Amino acid sequence: MNARPVFNAREEMLSRLRARKPATALERDFYVSPEDYQIDLEMIWYRDWLFIGHDCEVAKTGDYLTVQIGEYPVIVVRDREGALRGFHNSCRHRGSRICSEEHGKAARLVCPYHQWTYALDGRLLAAREMGETFDKTQYGLKPVHVASVAGYIFVCVAKVAPDFEPVRKHLEPYFAPHKLENTKVAFEITIVENANWKLVWENNRECYHCAGNHPELIITFPEDPTITGVDGGFSNPHIASKWKHWESIGLPSKFHISDDGQYRTARYPLNPGTTCYTMDGKAAVARPLTDTITEPDIGSLLLFHFPTTWNHIMADHATTFRLLPLSPTTTQLTTKWLVHKDAVEGVDYDVKRLTEVWLATNDEDRRVCQENQIGVNSPAYAPAPYSTIHEAGVTQFVDWYATHLEERLTEDAK
Repeated sequence: MNARPVFNAREEMLSRLRARKPATALERDFYVSPEDYQIDLEMIWYRDWLFIGHDCEVAKTGDYLTVQIGEYPVIVVRDREGALRGFHNSCRHRGSRICSEEHGKAARLVCPYHQWTYALDGRLLAAREMGETFDKTQYGLKPVHVASVAGYIFVCVAKVAPDFEPVRKHLEPYFAPHKLENTKVAFEITIVENANWKLVWENNRECYHCAGNHPELIITFPEDPTITGVDGGFSNPHIASKWKHWESIGLPSKFHISDDGQYRTARYPLNPGTTCYTMDGKAAVARPLTDTITEPDIGSLLLFHFPTTWNHIMADHATTFRLLPLSPTTTQLTTKWLVHKDAVEGVDYDVKRLTEVWLATNDEDRRVCQENQIGVNSPAYAPAPYSTIHEAGVTQFVDWYATHLEERLTEDAK
């Protein structure tokens, strides 16, 4: 079967977006089509700011992390002046990937193929035997936009990046009190879910499935649709009371969503008598994230930023999630647990206890999403309405996706 020409594929997708039923699942092609997947990459993943990691992972000169965004290998490194630099992880000689490890440290960036050598600011320092007329100044690494806010690192591979300042203005007040720049990664794991990236997000944006699939998580996580929905909790007196108290001690907490629906923040209480996502509901780390927050029960600060990340930040640790698409029907999920940089494993925390709830939950979601994809693959699949009670958050995500994509496809077609 021949692939659709790219412009025909875009026109067809735009037609489907304009005809879609509100508050209803997307049609099959959005989840299975290679052409739709490529459009997702070009219109969203290659144009938006994407969360890739944390400042604490590149804290010192020469520290770097790498990430694969669709067809783009990217490296972020701390330069000698202490600034973050983002580059395409592709040698300017013949294109070899320069750094293959996910994390590392280097005084210079050296291509393993022919040893072209770059400074941490991207300048080409050495290229063996290229002749007297070769001009090194013309062959520095190609830059990638990079921005950091309150311990979170974002990149954008577009030639011209969207304005990051609205994101910074939104996130900084919520996250600055937690001082995530002074943390370390206590544990990290990457899994592959055999499902389209949108199905992974849709699963995340509701707890309709939690009772039947997440026995570990529901010990502490409230099955409250006001948390996952667009109301954000304003109609819930218990949540409103908690917000009032937490904000009185300097912790911004009220639900806030960006004008375009791409990112949202709020702090929510856990189930009564619990303060942490552990099997007993008690703190997993004896040393809190920061000495300036003395209360053990500050709920969980949630951040959702489409298309790459959701997060839970508590008094003692943070759990962050990064989603990246691998193919039309596979998605990579990386989870990291952050603790105070001076917390000692075996003294202040036990890795098994710290991670067991989300390790179990991620594996359960992996199974759920895989089965969802298998069913959606069927030509018999037909979209149905979302639950107005439990799946308002799913509707909000799909609305963002469809509106975002329609606007860009329409603009590009002019």
